[in-house]
Amino acid sequence: MSSRQDPPHVWNFFRSGGLDQAVLATGADLRALDQLDQKLWVALGCPVKGLELDEKTLALVDTDGDGRIGAPDVIAAVKWAAARLSDVGEILRGADVLPLASVNDTQEGRILVASARKVLATLGREDAAGITVVEATDTARIFAESPLNGDGIIPPEATDDTEVQVLIRDIIGCLGGTARASGPVGVTAEAIDRFFGEISAYVAWIELSSTREIAVLGEATEAACNAIRAVRPKVEDFFTRCQLAAFDARSVDALNRSEADYVAIASKDLEAPAEAVRGFPLAHIGARQSLPLLEGVNPAWAAELDALREKAVTPVFGPGKTSLTAAEWAALTAKVAAYETWLGAKAGSVVEKVGVRRAKEILGGKGRGALLELVARDAALEPEFRALGDVERLSRYYRDLRTLLCNFVNFADFYSRDRHAAFQAGTLFLDSRSTELCLRVDGASPLAAMSKAYIAYCDCSRADGAKMTIAACFTQGSGDYLFVGRNGVLYDRKGVLWYATITSIVDNPISVREAFWSPYKKFIRVIEEQVAKRAAAADSGTAGKLASAADNAAVPDRPKPPSTRLDLAVITGIGVAIGSIGTFLATVFAKFVELPGWQLPLILVGLILVISLPSMFIAALKLRQRTLGPILEGNGWAINGRVRITIPFGAALTHLAALPAGARRSEKDPYGDDEEALGRRAAFLVGVLVLAALAIWIRLDRNQRGHYFWKSAPVGAIGRA
Repeated sequence: MSSRQDPPHVWNFFRSGGLDQAVLATGADLRALDQLDQKLWVALGCPVKGLELDEKTLALVDTDGDGRIGAPDVIAAVKWAAARLSDVGEILRGADVLPLASVNDTQEGRILVASARKVLATLGREDAAGITVVEATDTARIFAESPLNGDGIIPPEATDDTEVQVLIRDIIGCLGGTARASGPVGVTAEAIDRFFGEISAYVAWIELSSTREIAVLGEATEAACNAIRAVRPKVEDFFTRCQLAAFDARSVDALNRSEADYVAIASKDLEAPAEAVRGFPLAHIGARQSLPLLEGVNPAWAAELDALREKAVTPVFGPGKTSLTAAEWAALTAKVAAYETWLGAKAGSVVEKVGVRRAKEILGGKGRGALLELVARDAALEPEFRALGDVERLSRYYRDLRTLLCNFVNFADFYSRDRHAAFQAGTLFLDSRSTELCLRVDGASPLAAMSKAYIAYCDCSRADGAKMTIAACFTQGSGDYLFVGRNGVLYDRKGVLWYATITSIVDNPISVREAFWSPYKKFIRVIEEQVAKRAAAADSGTAGKLASAADNAAVPDRPKPPSTRLDLAVITGIGVAIGSIGTFLATVFAKFVELPGWQLPLILVGLILVISLPSMFIAALKLRQRTLGPILEGNGWAINGRVRITIPFGAALTHLAALPAGARRSEKDPYGDDEEALGRRAAFLVGVLVLAALAIWIRLDRNQRGHYFWKSAPVGAIGRA
């Protein structure tokens, strides 16, 4: 018998900008988000920073902390909210206040509501029906800074008992402390257990040293042991050398240092103690020689040998003992062997700094019980404290998750008429227009050119010194007066003013209208450039002639250069060329005026289309390919679909300057150049009249020759005429 399965979720899609996008309208849509094929998501990744979304909320969604949000992060955030809300579809409202009645009646939900009620009570709003992000965040911070908050760390401020406070500081001083999120340092239950274990071992080790088998000299045992250990290697070296001397008398000179060694150091200044002889034997080597402790000893070791006599030899062998035999040295070291073994087994060294007396006070006091009670009280607050974090998290998701979904799963906000996308930084005003498609970026991206959009990268700054870089896309007007260095102003999403300066431009067509006039503008620019070059050349030639004339006037006897005269043949050739060009133009004009009057506008329109149509066609192709994806990709997004900027949508993103409705405008400009305008009109009128007169003359001339082309005639006849 097969198990029953729920039917698959039926998705609705809307089409905007040529892109099919999933509709997110109900809680069922959100609960089935993990079933939506990710190939149908508009975006698959976005950065945590640089968006018009609370970065703290995005940090909560970014579960792996890599600074980027992926589709699994979004799905996990929706599921987390769905587990705590009666209807997860409520997050699509994007409300600022989380209604406590919307939290479900599960165990987690009840704890969350109780924690939220406690937060509201601390704010004096016990009867409030909901909680805001600001309230949840501030209260969580206050609770985090309280002495006991369920984090498992007990600071000294957690108790009013002075002895317990001192004990906590002792533990921190010996083992180090654990820092809390709010800053203060305290101790954990593990640190308390370790500290008391070390203290117990240290006191037990200290008490073991008081037995007669170990502390053979009582309190003087430690000093005697230290004095013996300070000279042991040198003393054993001395008696070994003496044994060799007893074995063979010929070795005595070799076992003692040679005369050459003393000559080598005699030429130097010898300081006291003479470190130069510290490597020499303690005393003169001889067969069965005793070790002197006062006289006849190596001066570099005199202090250590005197300490050995005072602290070890005298307590063991009695006063007046000024030398040691090999047997006496062996007996002396055996005397303190048990104490040295005890030192090697030292325990609790990490707490030794508190001292034996303080260690015994700690073990005999009630501090450990008081600390364990504080740990238990803190642990009891842990669920409540964790729920405080859940209150803040759910309130943030309730407010911000809708914006994230509508700028990630779909781009409903971007294609909306009354909302802005999370990546839109504000509105840029520049060159008598405003554009709303301004994206905060790290800098110019090589991918931007693939967007086929006209992009102006701008550095923005404001009065408080803050800076940012934006990519502003212009989708209406022309780019004639957009160039690097132009200044404008940006109003961000909060209405704050930034000063913007264009730093680089990605040049692409802005509109078909601009492309229509583009060939003529280029032609005029070429003419202007050629005229400027000719004028510059003429000016340079004139200046050269004036300089030459002045030079000749200053030196009258200088021979004049031979004059260059135009040859008659050259003049004739130029005249023939000009005549040929004039004849050609007259012929073309004559053929033009032969056409019926109704064909003339068509010819003119045809000429205009031949010139402008290629530019318009190329611009239309690029405008159809215009997409936002490459710009966002360069700023850390992973765009899955083609986020197109169609021509109508582009017109809605960039607004040209226009007079308000009902405004009145005076045509009289007191500073207008009326004479120049009148001259342009007169020149145009004269040109039209000249062309009209020429056309009439040509027609009359042809009529006199029998060409009556305005009369009705067969088409073939007109063609032959």
